[in-house]
Amino acid sequence: MGESHRTAKKSFKGIYVLIIQVDKDINVNVGALGKTAFTKGLYAYVGSAQTNMEQRIKRHLRSEKRKFWHIDYLLDNDASKIAEVFFKEAEKTEECKTAKALSEKNKPVACFGCSDCNCKSHLFHIENYRFIQETMQAFPAET
Repeated sequence: MGESHRTAKKSFKGIYVLIIQVDKDINVNVGALGKTAFTKGLYAYVGSAQTNMEQRIKRHLRSEKRKFWHIDYLLDNDASKIAEVFFKEAEKTEECKTAKALSEKNKPVACFGCSDCNCKSHLFHIENYRFIQETMQAFPAET
């Protein structure tokens, strides 16, 4: 694996987008949000890590973890899995700008992952993730 594939260092800060595949229609109890319906398909979740980006992404990829964020509840369901991860170096404000851009052409999951901002959502049911591929870098898969 070349040096270009290891740009996400522990001190790296920025935003990330998890591409999540949901294999069937499911209902998930998402903490304080309560029972939330997810239809089969692709979802994009926008998050940020202003310290330790690599550790945050690796946490999302682990199956065993304490449920802390809304996304933890969705990822704990057997019908959902992370298909790909994208990231870029950016200030925290870029997280909401990316969520707003995704909301313009995709269906938001109301109030998901945005309890600390005024966005409609940080999780979107998407048709494709071309926008993300064009604006962010893929996180290297573990070998």
